[in-house]
Amino acid sequence: MKKLLSMMGLAGVALLPSLAMAADPVANGADNAFMMICTALVLFMTVPGVALFYGGLLRSKNVLSMLTQVIVTFALVCVLWMLYGYSLAFSEGNAFFGGFSNAMLKGIGLTSVTGTFSQMIHVAFQCSFAAITVALVVGGIAERVRFSAVLIFTVIWLTFSYIPIAHMVWAGGFLAADGALDFAGGTVVHINAASAGLVGAYLLGKRAGFGKEAFKPHNLPMVFIGASVLYVGWFGFNAGSASSASPIAALAFLNTVMATAGAILSWVLVEWMVRGKPSLLGACSGAIAGLVAITPACGTVGVGGALIIGLVGGVAGLWGVVTLKKWLNVDDTCDVFGVHGVCGIVGCILTGVFSASSLGGTGYAEGVTMGHQVWIQLLSVVVTLVWSSVVAFIAYKIADMVVGLRVPEEQEREGLDVNSHGENAYNQ
Repeated sequence: MKKLLSMMGLAGVALLPSLAMAADPVANGADNAFMMICTALVLFMTVPGVALFYGGLLRSKNVLSMLTQVIVTFALVCVLWMLYGYSLAFSEGNAFFGGFSNAMLKGIGLTSVTGTFSQMIHVAFQCSFAAITVALVVGGIAERVRFSAVLIFTVIWLTFSYIPIAHMVWAGGFLAADGALDFAGGTVVHINAASAGLVGAYLLGKRAGFGKEAFKPHNLPMVFIGASVLYVGWFGFNAGSASSASPIAALAFLNTVMATAGAILSWVLVEWMVRGKPSLLGACSGAIAGLVAITPACGTVGVGGALIIGLVGGVAGLWGVVTLKKWLNVDDTCDVFGVHGVCGIVGCILTGVFSASSLGGTGYAEGVTMGHQVWIQLLSVVVTLVWSSVVAFIAYKIADMVVGLRVPEEQEREGLDVNSHGENAYNQ
């Protein structure tokens, strides 16, 4: 090397800094571009995806309240994520929390990388997951919750439920050390959000007139548009969780297509047999059910396994919103637990089954059997359910003590749009 450099003269000296820099990690341009696109797609899922889907499910007098809750909590989560959320979730720490080494994004510069792409993009990608998780929660408590209470809840629950569960599953914490498989957020996003939404629905109580008056979606075309946006955005959610433009990302992409197709068909066919007619709402709900069910499994199961997970997820979601909801005797406004909770649980458990190499999956860790993996998946489900529910209960109670959790009944009957935000969605 010395002889070569001497032969090159000054040119060799000029290359010395470049040779030194080559030892440092460098972001891959293709992976950078891929992850930026995936991040934008997940952001697209929240605003407008979740907002339109949930907004269409509500009555017309409350649609703007949902849109406002989604976009404002989205903004609040983004700021909190930059201040301390990313650091507590993804920096080194203990089994439950990271530390403050990256608070205010300290130490994350232009050349910082996570794997093969810019760490700044990793911050934004994970921020999009945190934001959509909070947005999902508000679907369970819609049409009677006080807006200021939603904001207080967001700060507390994001800090003490979303962040630690993300750390436990994705950043080497407790559940990751146990070997839990959650490729894109079955526990971290869906079961986490569904548990918090269910607790909130119980604490708020049923909407005025629930069970006595007809509570129908006010705009099914809006529901369809929202579901379609979520479907497209979900490819960023699932394929992006591969963290590179890799064969695993391609597997996650195709699995997302197949599972969603299976769930749409199974939901609609069962609904058709039971109720006599297939509905657009059922098809849209089936799509979300399939997307939720395949989320934890999309990068580790084969395509055949993904289709089975989707078929089971569609039936499970329909059972969740029709039968389980009655058993629980709860007014979960947008069926957050019925779809995201039930299908998230189903998907997490079946991940333990269909990740087996003998069933077309990528296989388990060395020495792990199917029975053991399924047990670990069940443990991750239970931990998430309990952790999120306890934190949510505390967060709602604090919000109730500070500002009050529920709006007065007369405001609820008139609608949150005009009373909480001074606007009407449809001026006649």
